[in-house]
Amino acid sequence: MADVKRLIGLSLGADICWPICYEEILDRLNLQIPYQGDQVSVACERVAIEPFDLKKPCKYTVVLDRLTHWFHTSREWIKKAVIMDDLYVLNNPWSIQSMEKQTSYCAMMRLGLLIPETWMIPPKEHEPTNDLRQTLMSYAKLFDLGKIGEELGYPMFMKPYDGGAWVGVTKIDNDEELKASYEQSGKKVMHLQKGVIPFDRFVRCVGLGPQMRCVNYDPGAPLHDRYQIDIDITDDDRSLLHDITLTINTFFGWDFNSCESLRKDGQWYPIDFANPCPDSQVTSLHYHFPWLVIANLKWSIFCAVTQRKMRQNLDWQPYYDIAEQGLPYRERIAAYAAVARQRLDADRFEEFCETHLKHLDEVAYDFFAEDIAKDAVRKKVTSLFPSHEIDSFTDLFWERIQLWRERECQS
Repeated sequence: MADVKRLIGLSLGADICWPICYEEILDRLNLQIPYQGDQVSVACERVAIEPFDLKKPCKYTVVLDRLTHWFHTSREWIKKAVIMDDLYVLNNPWSIQSMEKQTSYCAMMRLGLLIPETWMIPPKEHEPTNDLRQTLMSYAKLFDLGKIGEELGYPMFMKPYDGGAWVGVTKIDNDEELKASYEQSGKKVMHLQKGVIPFDRFVRCVGLGPQMRCVNYDPGAPLHDRYQIDIDITDDDRSLLHDITLTINTFFGWDFNSCESLRKDGQWYPIDFANPCPDSQVTSLHYHFPWLVIANLKWSIFCAVTQRKMRQNLDWQPYYDIAEQGLPYRERIAAYAAVARQRLDADRFEEFCETHLKHLDEVAYDFFAEDIAKDAVRKKVTSLFPSHEIDSFTDLFWERIQLWRERECQS
């Protein structure tokens, strides 16, 4: 039996808290996993940003990427490593680079998910270039924004087509507000989306590999209170939201993504679900932060030890085939999710965790009671909050983590 070491790379931006926790817990696990005749250990390392030779081999088996969605150098290094070295990255970098909210809405509409009616409207061009002026004069049709508003119905939301469900979003209740919002949108390409109002539940489902966590969400609260502590969701609702998120994530090649859904009259409407690389900070997640760290560890260790192959190309036909069968809504979503679980090797993953990572939860439970964990919380708080609030917010987030230990780990 040969001793083999797998190295996980952490490609980080402004992340502070979760990498500290991830590194420390991984080290404490002291993994020696028998796998296919080898004794496999796992370590991690933070990935440097530096010039790179396109032919230089990549030393990592898996990279947890936090930069592809905005930092060009790291994105191109990761794409190179996937192509040339079979690197496994949690989210397909080409998909992240090319898929906007617009694309995700269209795709899930084709699969029959309950996406609110959505229009795209041309941007206002205040000072177009000569070429653009010629294009617009030849082909742009005048349109009556008020008539679109009447057809879509109020209330509605105007939001950027390429991102942000509640950032840069305007709630519009009448024709006057619609025209004013359009004037203020400038050169941005915008969506108009019918409001799911009134809704009685707002849930964000976070998926990491086959692992899912549904959390009640309040977008109007301060950032540190948007994720609610109570997760009182019925089993039927949770099952549906898990299946929806699994469908979206695997359709686009995203291992780590979140889906926001609103419930109205007993139906769930996904409204924002192109969020690969979701917020992973304790200052947002607080009570749910340990779950994120543990889920990240389990999935990345599984991928590293088993040398999971990355699906470099997106294959949508299996989903389309299901969509064309005319199944009842819940059966259709379950069929998509079955494809998703197969693509994520969900059964194999669960067996792997049961066999090799049973001690992880206990190690994490002990770690999140120690000073090193609290210091990681404090470091993140210090990076965001004014000095006079550092102590109080550190204590707040730490108390919520201890509540997680009390509620979810005692059994």
